[in-house]
Amino acid sequence: MIKLIHLTKQYGEQTAINNIHLTVKAGEIFGFIGPNGAGKTTTIQIMAGLLLPNSGNVLLSDISMIDNPVKAKQLVGYIPDRPFIYEKLTGIEYMRFIGDFYQVSEASFKKRSEKLLHQFALWDRRNELIEAYSHGMKQRLIMGSALLHEPPIIIVDEPMVGLDPVAIKLVRDIFQKRSQGGTTIFMSTHTLNLAEQICHRVGIIHNGQLIATGSMADLKATAKKETKDLEDIFFQLTFANTMDNSA
Repeated sequence: MIKLIHLTKQYGEQTAINNIHLTVKAGEIFGFIGPNGAGKTTTIQIMAGLLLPNSGNVLLSDISMIDNPVKAKQLVGYIPDRPFIYEKLTGIEYMRFIGDFYQVSEASFKKRSEKLLHQFALWDRRNELIEAYSHGMKQRLIMGSALLHEPPIIIVDEPMVGLDPVAIKLVRDIFQKRSQGGTTIFMSTHTLNLAEQICHRVGIIHNGQLIATGSMADLKATAKKETKDLEDIFFQLTFANTMDNSA
């Protein structure tokens, strides 16, 4: 379970996120959508323990990321939108590095790494230097490595950037299977059809504020729009919020 408790983050006089309050249940895939600059990445970086909020708290399985960051980070598989990766390592060497970071035992590493490399279609390339990987392969390696310690919570920022249709389906299926096994997934994305397909609920952030949250049925009711399209709902709600703020 994830709880964001009245999160606020400011940079000088600029408010990046304002009083974000949200609960994501265990086993839920939660989509976090919004325009560029809305506050998505700031929120995710606070959740992952990379930024401190000016006020508020993040609870991951009831462990505070603010008060107990080391323990909280052990619960998270974090997949950033622009990951840094050591390209002079082979794929399996990079996974071992991440496994050591999370104190995964040798026996567990051998079993889990083999399974994940097969799942993410990288097994046959595991002994090649990462610098020879395509962007999509690097992205899949980052995702697989983030799951080595079997975290109960996955926090992912733009997971499908640079992936081809086959890889997108592969990752989508992995996320859905993890969710069915009880893993909580918090996913920021610009790919609205992906959010519509796999997310149990969606939150829309605009100008640092969470302006709507709920299932597709809930969002339709909020938008007062008879449509099956999340894109239409998204544009209506963000446009209405812009007009309200400029009035």
